[in-house]
Amino acid sequence: MVSFEDGENVYKRRRTTPAVVLTPVQRRHTSRHRKQKLMAKMSDSGFEEELESSPTSSPVRIDVSPLRSDEPPAGELSTWYLQYGDIGYMIQRAREEKFHPCKSLARQPQLTAEARCKLVSWLIPVHKHFRLSFECCCLSVNIMDRFLASTPVAADCFQLLGVTALLLASKQVEMGSPRICHLLSFCCDAFTKEQLCNLECLILLRLNFCLSAPTLAFFLDYFTNCIDAAQLSSAGGDKFARTTQDTKILRQCSNLAQKVCELSLADYAFNNYPPSLTACCALSLASELLKTEQGHVVHANMQSQEDQWGSIMDELCTQSTTAKHNLVQECKDNLRLLVSLNQEALDVM
Repeated sequence: MVSFEDGENVYKRRRTTPAVVLTPVQRRHTSRHRKQKLMAKMSDSGFEEELESSPTSSPVRIDVSPLRSDEPPAGELSTWYLQYGDIGYMIQRAREEKFHPCKSLARQPQLTAEARCKLVSWLIPVHKHFRLSFECCCLSVNIMDRFLASTPVAADCFQLLGVTALLLASKQVEMGSPRICHLLSFCCDAFTKEQLCNLECLILLRLNFCLSAPTLAFFLDYFTNCIDAAQLSSAGGDKFARTTQDTKILRQCSNLAQKVCELSLADYAFNNYPPSLTACCALSLASELLKTEQGHVVHANMQSQEDQWGSIMDELCTQSTTAKHNLVQECKDNLRLLVSLNQEALDVM
């Protein structure tokens, strides 16, 4: 601003500056920068879908969860196992009883075990559609069960609870979460974003913002790494000394055990067993199923792995006052029955 005097009057004149002319490239960069800043502000709330035009397609998300379904290279242990190992396992075992709701449907007059089975069976392919980890799927079921244990839920809001729990679990263990509009589209747009966000806040208040919990995925990955570490130790620490057959069998057992655990997530009866016990029994059952399927060609390899799982199960029984040998056998028998009743679904998985 420039001022000058003319007798008694004071005149002010705004200094004019030449207009900056942006080139087309600079205009595109400026527009892109504004959009990125806006997305950064809104992404934490899950509302960045307003800036996208595609209603169905979801970009590939990369997560930081150590418990991915993607396995490490052959002959190598998981990074989290090398860093934490038994310490992380003991911490999760100590927290297991506190975060394991055994009777989540006891206070639900409108919900049944069959309705829960249908919802979890629906959530499993939904989480795979968004390429979320198995840890995320297990945690979403755990969040849902803990909320059901504290708050009655109407039958017509049960599906909304499922997708909200999945959204919270993805925010907890994944780098990026699915867009709210995509989650609601799987519900045939029966609910609104406002309803989902309100329920999300209610879940956080009921759980006192304690979302992380020991899950089937964690214990399954830990036990698999224990077997892998034992095989690596027997080979003198040389990962190249291990045969390809050993690594292949272990991965087959781990994949089959994960499928068995997916079936157990939907069955309300398995809420009576702690996740560590279910994961160990699933690995042991997977070993038996593979040995029956493949015959005696790899009998020696399977026998050595069964010995390792036997020692792990004995350790579970000695460390926990609730996990007695009869409970271990009961869990394993129920898993075997569950697999026999869902053989076709297991093949599809």
